[in-house]
Amino acid sequence: MKVAFIGASHWHLFLYLEPMREIADVDVVAMSDPDPLLVNDLSSKHQCKGFTDYRDLCAAVRPDFVIVLGKHSEMIEAALFLMGEGIPFALEKPCGLDQQQILDIATLAEKKSHFVAVPLVFRHGDYFKRLQDLSVQGVHYLSFRFIAGLASRYINAKCEWMLDPVSAGGGCNINLGIHFYDICHCLFGDGAEVKSASMSNAAWGYPVEDYALVSIGRGRALCTIETGYLFPAPTNHFDMHYSARFGQDYLVAHDPETIEITNNDGHSHKAVCLTTNVPHYRTFVHDVIRRVRAGQQPVASLADMVPVMRLVDQSYRMANQQVVAR
Repeated sequence: MKVAFIGASHWHLFLYLEPMREIADVDVVAMSDPDPLLVNDLSSKHQCKGFTDYRDLCAAVRPDFVIVLGKHSEMIEAALFLMGEGIPFALEKPCGLDQQQILDIATLAEKKSHFVAVPLVFRHGDYFKRLQDLSVQGVHYLSFRFIAGLASRYINAKCEWMLDPVSAGGGCNINLGIHFYDICHCLFGDGAEVKSASMSNAAWGYPVEDYALVSIGRGRALCTIETGYLFPAPTNHFDMHYSARFGQDYLVAHDPETIEITNNDGHSHKAVCLTTNVPHYRTFVHDVIRRVRAGQQPVASLADMVPVMRLVDQSYRMANQQVVAR
């Protein structure tokens, strides 16, 4: 199976590339990126072909599967091209800039029965499964605090476009928060609506927000999503705390590997549970290759991104963000 990467300068490249190389009978045959120096370096390092235009890549090597990374503003165009070529692919979230873009392409993908996977990777993990199991009791409250490294990390990674709303669509809210919007929608359903949203760029002054606090509700149930580019720590280290209140149980995620569940009688137990997104990319990669080979549908598709981006769009409108791309 020949696999290629589009937008190889994306800082998530190695989250996909390393586990891809673990899979038997899968060859990473090519990468593309508009930056010729970078793509030459990556293609040489990983012993594959390099291109500055993904159209040339597809014509030359005809991949069996593609991981689409790169600027959020360019994802729709790449996805349309791959659908036209009949090539199955995975599209890095948020898959575009707003709900309408994603609705249009999701409708086309469904019409064509085209395989498009979206790495909403929490769905592949044990923490999401715990929340689903407990939600049968009824969900009262969800709270997610996920503060990542400084905004400068995107400059260091040569992904300055992440700090430009025209190419990224927004800052920490759309980038980090997307996983928690998905969890919230999965547990609350289509009746979920954004109730309040506050965002600021006070820390670094870039055009995108570096802090966001959003509340989502359905009926009396509430979910808060707090994200930021504020924590002075290495990549993949976070200031995080999650909690959830169900009918009989209260769940807390203390750290990236531990949860504690306490019932109404006060009895509690801790369990090992992976609570950040990073470890689940490996699971996603192995799963998506298995599914595309077997002709099965992905765990999450473009259709799953449509209601998620509806909530994201609501949050930006409510926060009165002057985002040019919206």
